[in-house]
Amino acid sequence: MNAKHIRNIAIIAHVDHGKTTLVDCLLEQAGTFRENQQVEERAMDSMDLEREKGITIKAKNTAVKWTNPNDGIDYTINIVDTPGHADFGAEVERVMKMVDGVLLLTDAVGGPQAQTRWVLRKALDAGLKTICVINKIDRDTSRPDWVHDKVLELFLDLEADDDQFNAPFLYASAKMGFADRAVDGPRENMNDLFETIVERIPPPMVEDGPFRMLVSNIDWDDYVGRMAIGRILSGTIEQGQNVVALRKDGRKQKVKITKMKTFSGLATDDVSSAVAGDIVGLAGFDDVDIGDTLSANDDAEPLPFVELDPATVQMEFSVNNGPLAGKDGKKVTSRQIRERLIRETQSNISISVEDTDKGTTFLVNARGAMQIAVLVETMRREGFEVLC
Repeated sequence: MNAKHIRNIAIIAHVDHGKTTLVDCLLEQAGTFRENQQVEERAMDSMDLEREKGITIKAKNTAVKWTNPNDGIDYTINIVDTPGHADFGAEVERVMKMVDGVLLLTDAVGGPQAQTRWVLRKALDAGLKTICVINKIDRDTSRPDWVHDKVLELFLDLEADDDQFNAPFLYASAKMGFADRAVDGPRENMNDLFETIVERIPPPMVEDGPFRMLVSNIDWDDYVGRMAIGRILSGTIEQGQNVVALRKDGRKQKVKITKMKTFSGLATDDVSSAVAGDIVGLAGFDDVDIGDTLSANDDAEPLPFVELDPATVQMEFSVNNGPLAGKDGKKVTSRQIRERLIRETQSNISISVEDTDKGTTFLVNARGAMQIAVLVETMRREGFEVLC
């Protein structure tokens, strides 16, 4: 694949401004779903808690194939759907190294909210190209002109440069399936948005040299275990090739790539090779973490990782020693609880765990109360019983 025909973008917004619905619409109109196949609402929200709460908790990758009707060129648009709640902000921070631009989605009624400011600041600080999408303009109470001015004020407050300030605006309804360059556009499809992505977002920058990739996400495959996901910065990678994992603590581990996959709609495709600029998942690791660098050479320089905001809350997790201990869960020992918390830190880099002198108590540092609540509920559904 030619890197010039790849676009890597993230969708950022405040909670409930329509990110996941927009991704559903892009997938459908790009032909990702087969004819007569029922399109599942909020298809990217794969976790039960995401569907129940109506929010995105984990950043997820997908991709659409779009053919430009003007020149007939086939483009691959890799899309990262990110959370809108600040408690899950690390999911936004770490994907900034994986993309070259963002779609800033804003509600046409409420306009920019507190977390709109937060996620936009992260994108501007990373120097990413921005496309502004004012969503839900089909509502009777929508005020797109007012929201347009408020978004520009937000750009000024965040000291955006001239190029960022002059970002194109589109007016959309993800629910109705259209995005237009003008408020009074034809309201037929998402073609204007696809065209704007190709025009505005640059192709991924690639470097000369052997294979290097920064691990920006971790996935799990039932057959091969942990998979490292990231954008290839340079070179090519093939299945069966030996690479070196440069760990954040300075260790170097040689591994053999046993499986490779790229993203396509809601599924993944097994591939035998991949080139610089594309986002891929690689397997073959006994242990790999977000922020590690994968390289063809063991003398390569590790790639810099994004600086994360610090934790804001701390909660004590311990073995349940109350009178009803063992009634709700099967995993009740301190060893089981500690192993589960440590496993959480490997894929959720904004959470850290500290041991205490008590031995049966652990301190969990997180970004907010909702992040803690999601962790506790997830553990409960997995059969753990803890006292918080």
